[in-house]
Amino acid sequence: MRWIKLHEPVKVPIFKNALYALKLVWEADKKLLIGYLVTEISNKVLSMYVQNILFLKVLLSIIDGNADFKTYFIYLLLFFGVCLTINIISNYATKMRLVSTKVVYKKLNNKIFQKAVQLDVSCYENPEFYDKYQRATLVLSSSYYDLLCWDIAAIIGGIIALICVVTTVTVINPLYLLFLLPVTLVFVIEIFKSKAVYKRDLRMTTNNRIKAYTQRTMFLKEYSKDMRTSNIFAVLIERFKKAIDGNIQILKDYGWKLFIYSMLSSLFSDFIPIIGTYALAGYQFIYTKALTISDFSVVLSSINSVRDSTMSIAEGFDELSQMALFFQNLRDFFDCEPKITDGGKDAGEFRSLEFKNVSFKYPDTSKVILKNVSFKINKGETIAVVGVNGAGKSTLVKLLLRFYDPDEGEILYNDINVKEYNVKSLRNTFATVFQDYKNFAVSVNENIMCHECNEEEKQLAEKALKQSGVWDKIQSLPKGADTVLTREFEIDGAGLSGGESQKVSAARLFARDFEIAILDEPSSALDPIAEYKMYENLIKVTENKTVIYISHRLSSAVLSDRIFVLGNGTILESGSHQELMAQNGEYSKMFTLQASSYKGESEVSENV
Repeated sequence: MRWIKLHEPVKVPIFKNALYALKLVWEADKKLLIGYLVTEISNKVLSMYVQNILFLKVLLSIIDGNADFKTYFIYLLLFFGVCLTINIISNYATKMRLVSTKVVYKKLNNKIFQKAVQLDVSCYENPEFYDKYQRATLVLSSSYYDLLCWDIAAIIGGIIALICVVTTVTVINPLYLLFLLPVTLVFVIEIFKSKAVYKRDLRMTTNNRIKAYTQRTMFLKEYSKDMRTSNIFAVLIERFKKAIDGNIQILKDYGWKLFIYSMLSSLFSDFIPIIGTYALAGYQFIYTKALTISDFSVVLSSINSVRDSTMSIAEGFDELSQMALFFQNLRDFFDCEPKITDGGKDAGEFRSLEFKNVSFKYPDTSKVILKNVSFKINKGETIAVVGVNGAGKSTLVKLLLRFYDPDEGEILYNDINVKEYNVKSLRNTFATVFQDYKNFAVSVNENIMCHECNEEEKQLAEKALKQSGVWDKIQSLPKGADTVLTREFEIDGAGLSGGESQKVSAARLFARDFEIAILDEPSSALDPIAEYKMYENLIKVTENKTVIYISHRLSSAVLSDRIFVLGNGTILESGSHQELMAQNGEYSKMFTLQASSYKGESEVSENV
């Protein structure tokens, strides 16, 4: 097996990757490879051998032998029938593979999406993962799977045509094979060429990702205002230019090397075989009379067919090598395994949740976010976790949902380590409203229920929208709750304000049956009045439920049974609102400061 060593510390098995890629395509839809094989084999054998060699040799032999026109015409009809049959088969195969191409794209794309969803959240905070993910999707976006099948078919078709042509030439004179030997060097040259192309494209990955990010942000609504009211546009454009300049330099770095490889390939595939064959054939035909007119014509036609078939094989092999290298990226992506392992146990009805001496820092960072944190929450309690931004509040949520596992200590659900539970089962016990909430370009109902809704589910979604305080707005939309959010796909889609969008996101919680509700800054985009109303509704819907509020705004804390004040990665204080106010500590200072701020806002509003 051949291996190509890249500038990265990795060896890439060409043939193994090609087989891996073929297996993926074959499992997705075998008709794609079959269609290409039929098309390429029939076309190459027809054009390079039947028409250019066999047809010419037979007809010239008939003329040399002084045969009558009837015999000539019979052979002509025979060749016409063969060509027509091959063309019919080839065109049908073309039609078959055009449909199959879309089927393979859909199935491989779904496989990539499914894998992406299975991977840990930590992967999405790693630039190397994004590079790997982009290279994996490049296999589909650039139709490399389609090119791979074409290359395989082109190589096989070229080999069959080459065997037919070489056999015919050998029968005339084996000496002509000497001029075809240099052609074998083309394959070696193409190996080095494909290696250089892959390394060039690999170096361009990060620059291409920067370009794609800039192009994407230019058209997204959420960035449009900042683009027009700040200098950030100039910053992004500068990065865009540097990415392009970087790619230009990379192209220059590899330009001469690829030029030399191409020239050597042309020398051994074109000049030596053609000049050598033409010289020998001319000598034998003119001086030695060793060749008949038919043999002379066939030899001259054959060398062109040999060159074409050889180049087809070489180019196919070159592209196949590159495709196999790019499929290594897809293999690497599919080989990524989540570090969050599944314990297998089903998370039953909630009784208690406990952090025991938990410490944590994010991968590839030195800052410890949580330090020896311990607390316990019992069923039915309402807990508030408060603290300034960056105190580690949202990290608690990520650990609870097992987006990450702690570096030290353990998290217990019903007195059992969360690692022993089925991940999906554990997460399903939580209803979560995230700080960086997201709504999607589907209908309001689908955003809430997270699937297509029947009439009964639409009623449930309506109730949830009322409880989150956004039903009046949704009711005023052109299609009510069936209106698609954002105008990305529909002209009459709804563009909601930040507060309205957050209320729609919060409505998902009201529509769910859950054991524990986690609200990570659920009112960050709301004004104090809307915030109070949302919390009022939350209290009603979460009666007898366990609720964890994560916030730096303390309005939720007053409603809580217990409050944990987080700071510098540790729990600074804990207790009820009254207890903490009496301690006159960190919580008391924060609450007093925020209360005075709200009071100031209220006085200004009244004066206006």
